[in-house]
Amino acid sequence: MKLKKLAIALVSTAAIMASYSHAAPTQPQLSVQLWSVKDAVSADFEGTLKQLKAYGFQGVEFAGIFGKYADDAKGLKAFLDKTGLKASAAHVPFDKLSAENFEKTVAFYKAIDCHYLIIPMDKRAFTPEGAKVVAAELEAIEKKLAPHGMHTGYHNHKPEMLGEAGKTPWDVIGTSTSSGVVLQQDVGWTEVAGKNPIDIIKAFPGRTITTHYKAAAPDEGNKENPIIGKDTTDWKALIEANRTIGGTLWLTVEQEVYPAGMTPMQSVEASLKGLQKELKELDKKK
Repeated sequence: MKLKKLAIALVSTAAIMASYSHAAPTQPQLSVQLWSVKDAVSADFEGTLKQLKAYGFQGVEFAGIFGKYADDAKGLKAFLDKTGLKASAAHVPFDKLSAENFEKTVAFYKAIDCHYLIIPMDKRAFTPEGAKVVAAELEAIEKKLAPHGMHTGYHNHKPEMLGEAGKTPWDVIGTSTSSGVVLQQDVGWTEVAGKNPIDIIKAFPGRTITTHYKAAAPDEGNKENPIIGKDTTDWKALIEANRTIGGTLWLTVEQEVYPAGMTPMQSVEASLKGLQKELKELDKKK
């Protein structure tokens, strides 16, 4: 029996290692989730995006705020091109991808060259049973998006990561969907759920196409420093996992907690600088 268990373990390990080979090494670009600075984006869309570019971001992840471009995808694409920003992804709720809204939604994001339409949250996914339903809907949407060269995906909060490893709602979504469905891990929420973000990447190689880099999630009692590099996350190890296992194309800063005396814009700038420092130190070691 011990030999049989050992054989199974070796096979499982071999399978996992083999799957790593499907995740080609990447050099992710740096983006910011615009919900982090939603008030500034709402007040001055163009000025805010220009400032984010000046900070050093290469892309922006949209969250339903488009300023004067809400019905002008062509104009938005021209503005992004002129500003030097890419649409790394967008948070798009299920209703925007329903049968009656699908064509309009896809046309808009396709026009701005945004390939990843991520479901930001669905409370049904807070339980393993509900996660099965969500996974089925994600898979159906993925099949409809594929001909357009686009993908859907799901972004976690704390509840999706709770439970025994391998049996969490997140695991249900991952194992019940095809590899084209993006598993957009939010590392801040993963950590307050008591899980290691690197383990989450390893569980589904090649599927963490975009990752939310968040130093602190707004969980009750969480006193983690909210600025990347000033917190306790091992960012260098995480970056390496994203690069070598995750298939990650975008590291997306998201700020939901802001230090006293700092505006949301100042906070995302500080987190970007912290992330850039981590990247520089990591690459210097090689």
